[in-house]
Amino acid sequence: MATLVAVRHGETMWNREQRVQGWAPVALTETGRRQADALAATVTDQYAVDRLISSDLRRTLETARPLGRAVDCEPTPDRRWRERDFGVLQGLSYGELFLGYPEFALTEVGYTAAEARPEGGESLIEQRDRIIDALTTLVDDMDSDETVVVVTHGGPLYLLLGWIKNLDIVATIMEQEQGNCAINEIEVDTESGRLAVQRENDTRHVDNDT
Repeated sequence: MATLVAVRHGETMWNREQRVQGWAPVALTETGRRQADALAATVTDQYAVDRLISSDLRRTLETARPLGRAVDCEPTPDRRWRERDFGVLQGLSYGELFLGYPEFALTEVGYTAAEARPEGGESLIEQRDRIIDALTTLVDDMDSDETVVVVTHGGPLYLLLGWIKNLDIVATIMEQEQGNCAINEIEVDTESGRLAVQRENDTRHVDNDT
């Protein structure tokens, strides 16, 4: 069996402010950098990493670099692992987004919200297609005993895990959680393509970092 370790980036100021980050080049906070260091130490201790892939946005690359140094593996940027493109809505607070644009609130309109596309951005369904394409391409390319780490964002992790667990799109977003620098481990059967979640939203290595 191969192993896919999918992790979320460290804390940013926009995380603290509960703002829609999308593709914005937001940097890690000091706490986020400590989280990235803790993530690097934990992953290095628990896995023999063969390959490191990262979303090409600033916050994920800043999270991936300490890990890359620790495992002596240069992060390979892949834009398919980016967060959702929110277009003109990027930068709004969550309150401003869902009060001003209720058509994007899954709790209000259900599946229809997943199909709604912000101006200049992408729908949740389109993002899911992008993430699953990245996932299936990676799985097809993995060796039978390989361990690959992907540094990505909360949204892609919801979509990846929801797809593996066969959740509908509303449950995928509303019934899962991903903390900053959370670790998710997925067992990959490279012969059949079967995926099984072995570890999910594990933040024990950063829970004491406030």
